[in-house]
Amino acid sequence: MANLVSLALLVALAGPLCRHADATAFEVGGEEGWVVPPASDGGRYNQWASKNRFLVGDIVHFKYDKEEDSVMVVTEDDYNNCRATHPIFFSNNGDTEVELDRPGVFHFISGVEGHCERGQRMVVKVVGQGTPPPAPPSPPHPSDAAPSTRAIVAVAMALPVIVLSF
Repeated sequence: MANLVSLALLVALAGPLCRHADATAFEVGGEEGWVVPPASDGGRYNQWASKNRFLVGDIVHFKYDKEEDSVMVVTEDDYNNCRATHPIFFSNNGDTEVELDRPGVFHFISGVEGHCERGQRMVVKVVGQGTPPPAPPSPPHPSDAAPSTRAIVAVAMALPVIVLSF
């Protein structure tokens, strides 16, 4: 029984690590990076975001000139009004990664005056991580219980050896 508890604990701890390993890093703006778009392309970032599917755990990566720009996560109201006075998150290091750590909507703007108004802003819609797990299998017939339990214990005992041997 202790081995089953150990196995359950190992799976619970490894689960989030596996999901993060599947995360996608999105390069905002492609080769040009996070820049003020030309007047003719003010919706550039929202068009780009609408063509991607963002999952919880994914990362949006912003490359920009740290002397001339910044990235902020703001509320919807601050996004709509290009208001940069109370950001939820702020970075101006020129190489910013933001993990999309929850489902829902993230609002990004440049923190430099005038940049948001000229189109340097983006809305990212994040969906949950995949589909729900399948239902557990039906309990085994009583005559099959002993071999199944032995198999589970054998796997539980071998798993730590397999994990530790990497």
